[in-house]
Amino acid sequence: MTPDLHLSAQARAYQPAADELQQRVIAITGAGSGLGRAVALAAAAHGARLILIGRNVRNLEAVYNEIEKQGRGTATIAPLDLERALARDYDQLADAIGAGFARLDGLLHNAAMLGALAPIEHYDVPTWTRVMHVNVTAAFALTQVLLAPLRRSPDASVIFTSSAVGRTGVAYWGAYAASKFAIEGLSQTLADELSGSAVRVNALNPGRARTKLRRAAYPSEDLQQVPEPATLVNPYLWLLGPASRGITGRSLDCQPAYPVLPAG
Repeated sequence: MTPDLHLSAQARAYQPAADELQQRVIAITGAGSGLGRAVALAAAAHGARLILIGRNVRNLEAVYNEIEKQGRGTATIAPLDLERALARDYDQLADAIGAGFARLDGLLHNAAMLGALAPIEHYDVPTWTRVMHVNVTAAFALTQVLLAPLRRSPDASVIFTSSAVGRTGVAYWGAYAASKFAIEGLSQTLADELSGSAVRVNALNPGRARTKLRRAAYPSEDLQQVPEPATLVNPYLWLLGPASRGITGRSLDCQPAYPVLPAG
């Protein structure tokens, strides 16, 4: 899907008020590090109540402690390994959210697996399956079980993390690129199904960010030329908050367009 340049620029220029996300309940996958951590900390700083989802409990606890030190929003830890989770694990998480919160106002799908950087001709099938499961199937399953609390919100936002290689195929990005194409499609499909409801659905491409996934894809890249995750949070806060109410079915960029090279 072609990104909406006007809305992307609006999201990048957004400056949230101190209480912009006050009392909003927001769940974030991959919240223990990278962009998930940065968005969680920023959302809490603006008053949100976070549900931190991830597989590394120690990392989640570190983010929880940082939020506690901020003294603004609150956080709850929800360990979930998206690669190995079974249906009952998703149901238990949904039940816990339903019991602990009256509603869910935001859901950010940030967790992702890079997989192999290899030509399709030589791509390992089990690795392909794992990447597609974590990046697409798990996002679908989690969204499905959380639709009920999302519908109880008067203004809910679902964000699927996209990528430039999920819009234009680039050599050697393999399953990761295919999974991000699928995410764009899932986002559009769900947005259309929920059209007219209080739940909006959008895709957001963070672009280059100083994360483990980026380092794995470009090991020789000069990190000083890559933005810190904390500098990219405003578009996420814009989509999660009331400023973007009514915006749905769109694909946005956190950064202006840049050429994507083959990984490695």
